[in-house]
Amino acid sequence: MNKIYPSAAEALRGVVADNQLLAVGGFGLCGVPELLIDALRDSGVQNLSVISNNAGVNGLGLGKLLLSRQIKKMYSSYVGENKEFERQYLAGELELEFTPQGTLAEKLRAGGAGIPAFFTRTGVGTVVAEGKETRLFNGETYVMEESFFPDVSLVKAHIADKSGNLRFRMTARGFNPAVATAGKITIVEAEKIVENGELAPDDVHLPGIYVHRLVHNPDPAKHIEHRTLTLKSGD
Repeated sequence: MNKIYPSAAEALRGVVADNQLLAVGGFGLCGVPELLIDALRDSGVQNLSVISNNAGVNGLGLGKLLLSRQIKKMYSSYVGENKEFERQYLAGELELEFTPQGTLAEKLRAGGAGIPAFFTRTGVGTVVAEGKETRLFNGETYVMEESFFPDVSLVKAHIADKSGNLRFRMTARGFNPAVATAGKITIVEAEKIVENGELAPDDVHLPGIYVHRLVHNPDPAKHIEHRTLTLKSGD
């Protein structure tokens, strides 16, 4: 089965549609599937609900889809770096479901494992728990969180083989694997695509059974969210 597509647009064709629930990998500007996000913007799909730890910054990452007004709702844990995100939310133009970071990760992981819901102490007694079922375990109150089952997941990997086995690089390994397993259809952009067998089994972070489509992005932009410079003594 050939999983490799000639372009990001072709990889999305016939899969993405209006009103879908999407999950997008990345942490800040690290490990973000920029090529696929650009193709998603250019596809013109509307009214998307998107699961992502954050939504990039103005004009980068998911910030592009916020500027094009293709996202109607975000499920996120942190939005502080994106002024347009903040503006749309405060103006009532964007729905937002704040989710604690660990809970967000577990909602994705559990969805990928076929677990429909789980109980956690995180958020008990706060607005996070409003309207949700709570239950006592060993004398402690837990809130029930439903897992995520996105229609489509967009993922960034460092290396993929032709069967879709993936290796992630450093921080990009944070959310991308869980995003990949949760999606009903998972589309991956990879910096390198190698022959089957070139990735040692112990080097595979995610097995190819979770990956449906692959696209090559050999020269991705390496954005820096906050550039910090240290002056040498005497400068």
